[in-house]
Amino acid sequence: MLTQTIPPLYYRGKQLKTSPAYFGELHDSNDILNDAPALRQRMADDGYLYLPGLLDRDKVLEARRSVLQRLWDQGSLDTNYPLMDGVAKAGVEFSYRPDLAAKNPEVEAVIYHGEMMHFFNHFLGAPATHFDYTWLRAKMPGVNTATQPHCDIVYMSRGTKQLYTAWTPLGDVPYELGGLMVLEGSSHKTEQLGQYWDVDVDAYCENGKDSKEHLPWTWHGMGGAFDNDAIKAREQVGGRWLSHEYQAGDVLIFSIYTMHASMDNQTNRVRLSTDTRYQLASEPLDQRWMGENPIAHGAEAKVGTIC
Repeated sequence: MLTQTIPPLYYRGKQLKTSPAYFGELHDSNDILNDAPALRQRMADDGYLYLPGLLDRDKVLEARRSVLQRLWDQGSLDTNYPLMDGVAKAGVEFSYRPDLAAKNPEVEAVIYHGEMMHFFNHFLGAPATHFDYTWLRAKMPGVNTATQPHCDIVYMSRGTKQLYTAWTPLGDVPYELGGLMVLEGSSHKTEQLGQYWDVDVDAYCENGKDSKEHLPWTWHGMGGAFDNDAIKAREQVGGRWLSHEYQAGDVLIFSIYTMHASMDNQTNRVRLSTDTRYQLASEPLDQRWMGENPIAHGAEAKVGTIC
């Protein structure tokens, strides 16, 4: 049940339905924060854990300042406004900026140390580790930067499947700023998503008439996205989109089988967030995301398969 008035929300220019049958609030899991078995059960049941205030707000805002300073120095922000407002400069467009997290100690202090690692050690019940690669989103205003609906397994399936994503907003994110939403119950939708979960975006077909072109093994030609449209994806998979108005210090954690997307940024500000991945240190790691210079989705990551 929604406890607050929801403003008009959009995905790539199309208005989302926000009546209770289509949209809902994330369930707060702070009530079981100190009970690791209960957290694991809720993750198994819901596919996500929403933990408001898990992180030190001041440290998150320090990380925000460090990222905004880089954008300011690069000429991407409107200098008529205070730095921490993060107002975008007219005409500047981008969405994905992992370079802003590279060699950034303020960001790393939030996502790879302190409360974050303490939580994952507790949640997993043994020493945890994380990928070295940091996904940082700097969502500029407009209708072209909303993240397409997808599940993370298609990008990182070569290690343990007990892998979790932490989405961390670097600043307050009211609905209009276009925060993350997860699709209710999607981690259990094997009938609708099972074939999609088998995709590896870095695999290619060795056989077939176009084998010389090394056809990428993608989902209906959309790479890692399940669909280009979050509205259509909900209709195909079922469930409701779930989101919230986030505060600096909040974390949303979900499994690699949970479908998620983001909404349009309807403001004049940049929406900053990180996506980071965590698992048991004893489990195999997807080596695409490890090391000082991870290969990511580069040429070295490609593997041939019989399609």
